[in-house]
Amino acid sequence: MIRTRSLLLFTCTLIAFPVFSKDKGMEKGKMDLKVTSTSFIQGAMIPSRYTCDGSDVSPQLSWTNGPEGTKSYTLISDDPDAPAGTWVHWVMYNIPAGVTSLSENVPKGKQLENGALQGKNDFGSYGYRGPCPPGATHRYYFKIYALDTVLGAGPGLTKKQLLKEMEKHILAVGELVGKYSR
Repeated sequence: MIRTRSLLLFTCTLIAFPVFSKDKGMEKGKMDLKVTSTSFIQGAMIPSRYTCDGSDVSPQLSWTNGPEGTKSYTLISDDPDAPAGTWVHWVMYNIPAGVTSLSENVPKGKQLENGALQGKNDFGSYGYRGPCPPGATHRYYFKIYALDTVLGAGPGLTKKQLLKEMEKHILAVGELVGKYSR
């Protein structure tokens, strides 16, 4: 009887206070950066201009300053609703610490004028490729990470490689989520 009550109490505690694990290098409680856009608002539909049905240009993004010790920022944009699993649309890193926004239509090259590097998306190219879901409404996450270092890697990292490089260097995280359907 005591075992049953203990198990029940433990189960209720887990439901009320769930245990979170690290999300591929992202630590719980680090959602400190506020990410916004003049292109769309949090939770809203992404205009077709920023998709494969339009000009397929990157949306404008802004974020609040990272905490003291921030040396660079990284950006990962992905679609967790893709049929084959999370689909990566944009990877950027070594964004200088003094930069807190990206203009619309960021060039698709390996390196930007400010020194930021672009990785490979799941389309196999550098830079941003917009939403192009096969059906239904998908969510698109634009995640900004403040890091305590400038990464030593060259251009072309994948999301998986970038997450490994960033591990133990994340000071703050923020995200903006938009939706799109065709």
